[in-house]
Amino acid sequence: MNPRLAHLLMRLYPRPWRERYGAEFEALLQTGRGGLRTSADVVWSALREHIFPTLGGEMDQHSSSFGAIVRQPSAFLPLSMSLTALAVVLGHVAMFGVVREADEGTAAHIWQLLMAGQMPVLAFFAIKWLPRAPRQTLYVLALQAGAALTSMAPVFFLNL
Repeated sequence: MNPRLAHLLMRLYPRPWRERYGAEFEALLQTGRGGLRTSADVVWSALREHIFPTLGGEMDQHSSSFGAIVRQPSAFLPLSMSLTALAVVLGHVAMFGVVREADEGTAAHIWQLLMAGQMPVLAFFAIKWLPRAPRQTLYVLALQAGAALTSMAPVFFLNL
């Protein structure tokens, strides 16, 4: 393979991966047969490496901690959506009291959208992180379930 193309393909990988494997991988690409299929495989592998980083080694020791996982957008977004839904319900009750309307009202619709909207994000989070760090992921999922139940409690107990 052309050395310049090998270098460009290697640059598609994330920096921690390149620092660990880059020179060796680039040399392998230069000595191997280059072609469209090889290039497509390398591009696909680089994309996959960005989504699912290689397990083991120094790169993954810090990225599997509870603190690192809970800072992932797919982890804190459902938490913030549940807390926002709780704030909407409590704000509505504080401003208008426990009022039952013929139509559910805007606050109820916002609450429903926030609670239902976090389900795909939770599924993505579980699918991505359970194979990598099961214990920490289960802790984050328990935290997310607690936030969701906290948001549901006023609706249930006040019969809203």
